[in-house]
Amino acid sequence: MTDNPFFAPSTLPYGLPDFAAVREEHFVPAFERGMADHLAEVEAIANSPEPPTFDNTLAALERSGRILHRVQTVFDTLAESLGTEGIWEIEREMAPRLARHRDAITLHRPLWERIRRVTAADPEEARLLERYRTDFVKAGADLTEDQQARLRELNGELAELSTEFAQNVLRSATESALVVGNAAELDGLDEARIRAIEKDGEYVLPLLNSTVQPALARLTDRATRERLYTLSTERAPENLALAARMATLRAERAVLLGYPDHAAYKVADQTARTVDAVEERLGQLVGPAVRNALKEAEALAEQAGHAIEPWDWSFYTEKVRQARYDIDKDALRPFFELNRVYEDGVFLAAALLYGVTLTERHDLHGYHPDVRVWEVFDEDGTALGLFLLDPYARPTKRGGAWMHNLVEQSFLLDERPVVVNNLNIAKPETGPTLLTLDEVRTAFHEFGHALHGLFSSVRFPRLEGTNVPRDFVEYPSQVNEMWMFWPEILAGYARHHETGEPLPGDLVAKLTEAQTFNQGFAMVEYLAAALLDWSWHRIGADEDLDPPAFEARALERWGLDLDQVRPRYRTAYFLHIFSGDYHAGYYSYVWSQVFDAESVEWFTANGGPTRENGDRFRELVLARGGSVDPLDAFREFLGRDAEMGPLLRRKGLE
Repeated sequence: MTDNPFFAPSTLPYGLPDFAAVREEHFVPAFERGMADHLAEVEAIANSPEPPTFDNTLAALERSGRILHRVQTVFDTLAESLGTEGIWEIEREMAPRLARHRDAITLHRPLWERIRRVTAADPEEARLLERYRTDFVKAGADLTEDQQARLRELNGELAELSTEFAQNVLRSATESALVVGNAAELDGLDEARIRAIEKDGEYVLPLLNSTVQPALARLTDRATRERLYTLSTERAPENLALAARMATLRAERAVLLGYPDHAAYKVADQTARTVDAVEERLGQLVGPAVRNALKEAEALAEQAGHAIEPWDWSFYTEKVRQARYDIDKDALRPFFELNRVYEDGVFLAAALLYGVTLTERHDLHGYHPDVRVWEVFDEDGTALGLFLLDPYARPTKRGGAWMHNLVEQSFLLDERPVVVNNLNIAKPETGPTLLTLDEVRTAFHEFGHALHGLFSSVRFPRLEGTNVPRDFVEYPSQVNEMWMFWPEILAGYARHHETGEPLPGDLVAKLTEAQTFNQGFAMVEYLAAALLDWSWHRIGADEDLDPPAFEARALERWGLDLDQVRPRYRTAYFLHIFSGDYHAGYYSYVWSQVFDAESVEWFTANGGPTRENGDRFRELVLARGGSVDPLDAFREFLGRDAEMGPLLRRKGLE
């Protein structure tokens, strides 16, 4: 296919992929040529007659595989955000082939021998060399031929199972949707939302990818809430067997690579380093979180006049919140209009802290009409890159919110960053998009990830800004959440979408006061998911697993088997760990919150969103990406190691 758009770099600004030129039939030929070209480049590097140097080995590897990288980036973007049956079929075909391709490189003995002989001339080269050596060893470069053969089999099967798991979850969002024939059963939802989900005389409410569905906070009919909750927790049952099989295969692979279990294998090159460190930190939080959650349940039961079931929690939480703090979360939404939240909130915070400005590029387009594109400029007018926002939910878009790169910053390749933020906001039929408080928080959070990518200032793609350990990557995004409540930033965006009136001052005070409200529930549902993930990846390779019984035992063991609070994600729809890269790593959110809470206290004590503070955080943390040890970067920023106190205070868990 001579017109395949992946065979040459995009000519659009910053290398933004030309999505309009991409058709499904382009993908397989581009993958095949990309893998072939990449292997040829690797063979040339590995078999070079010249002695191995940093430039002819590691820098050459960093330059290699560009066609494959381009097609993989665009394909993954569409598979996650705009999937079709054709895309999913290609995904099933290519997943094991791509796994074999990765193995062909990391298990290439002559290449590994060259990497082992390379020396570095400066700290960034030394960091890249250390990362390559770690990657290759953990990928099995030192195994025997027989061991490598089994490793290839394991990786191939895991790739197939992971793809099948993800596609099952995506389909279950509609296949397990709540369907009702009478709009009265949806009392509590706003009329626009009810109209938007009407189809052929029925009302179809699709599931989002978490146990607690947002509608549970508003549906007044208890039977409808129970149906919705049950559909959410019992979806994708076919994934239970897949999850057990994947956990077993990962355990076998870990033993093959010299680790007692998959969790030990995963954390060895994270900032946590050891399973004991993870279990100690999570264990410190379980007791206080459970105690708070049980107290919260008592207050909810008093409000409800009956025992609280899981499907009741969100509904009565809002009742208690309103009674205790006089906050009606629905009444807040008119003050949080999507465009204003970004233009006068998220972007304002970035301007105050870092001096950056964003200019919308109406001439540039993403992969869907809802995707918007901004060009990002530094204070001196220097162009930094592009920011894309895909805010709305779609039936074929995976749940949750995330950031990813379309182009990674690299001085070696002379590339500037192109980053995407994905949200899952319900798109109104007409009129403005009004956000919930949680959706505002998500907007600030994901833009924190975007800044991590946009501010990257490194030579090598492997060390790009967000390419840091999984248990550190959430740190900058969580810090960015603090600005949503900062007075001058809140005053900028929290204005009534019709009148322009600011959010009343008494409501601002109440929101601040209520920040520790319901934190017992929030921490318990998170810890239950994190320790469920952890339990699946502490197993041995020969365990006979019954997934429902295993899940129940895991929660009981950690004291998290509360009837009223279930894990944020249960096994069958836990995409983070059975499809994404968070396996044995979901603990990373709270691990990062320890760094985050310390940093929030530092910013607050030092004057908030000032240029001096922003420049320090940018220079010492955001810009350095993976080019330094992240713990060293944090220590340099804060002046010491992180402690638990600030996080416990924030959560009301002292």
